[in-house]
Amino acid sequence: MTERPEDATPPEGRGTARAKGRFALIVAAALVLGAAAGLAGVYGIGGGARNAVAQREAPAAPDEAATTAALGGDAACTAASDTGRRIADLAKGELAAFAPTLKPTRIPDLAFLAPDGTPTRLSNVGGDGLKLVNIWATWCVPCRKEMPALDALQGTLGATTAAGKDATALPGFAVIAINIDQRNPEKPKTFMDETGIRHLALYTDPKAQAFQDLRAVGRGFGLPTTMLIDAQGCEIGHIAGPAEWASPEAVALIEAARRAPAGP
Repeated sequence: MTERPEDATPPEGRGTARAKGRFALIVAAALVLGAAAGLAGVYGIGGGARNAVAQREAPAAPDEAATTAALGGDAACTAASDTGRRIADLAKGELAAFAPTLKPTRIPDLAFLAPDGTPTRLSNVGGDGLKLVNIWATWCVPCRKEMPALDALQGTLGATTAAGKDATALPGFAVIAINIDQRNPEKPKTFMDETGIRHLALYTDPKAQAFQDLRAVGRGFGLPTTMLIDAQGCEIGHIAGPAEWASPEAVALIEAARRAPAGP
């Protein structure tokens, strides 16, 4: 007798059914064990540390003075930071790179040479209003390009007397451009004469010490570096790199800073 395929089908079906049943039991057991392990991992077994963190009481919010101290800020410069926040929306267009100083920061009282070669400091020049402090060098191409704009800004808003100065110029503001050329002291003067710079005073720092001092407050890592500070030397905002300082955006921002209230 020969076996036909259809004769062998019923036994195979029964074997397959039994195999499927065993497989279903194994799968069910695995699911139960997996669920138990998952619950243990979340709620107890080896999970004590996680639960302790989740249940830790949140600390009380520190007051403004404590926050300033923790961040390393100068509490006496809070008003300048408030001004920076108020004028932040004006940092656009040609002045989009202007960064308001949110952590109260005092700029060092930089030492350099006056136009006549005598030693002076930042606090002794530019009057008692806002100052736009610019660090530049003749070998810095972006510095050279932005100098005419800085000169125009000083001519428009500067507090010092200059030939042809607009009679409606805003008082209480000065651009303090400090040159840090170290090799040829005549080069900055020659550059300013050839470029037609008429409103800016030539302040120099042949040792570039001012540039080094600024690194203590996170500035002075590239040229040009420009900082807008108030009469107390507190920074309102800054730009790392060149800007079009004679633009309407720059004038509007500086005028808003000048007119900002002294406190919050």
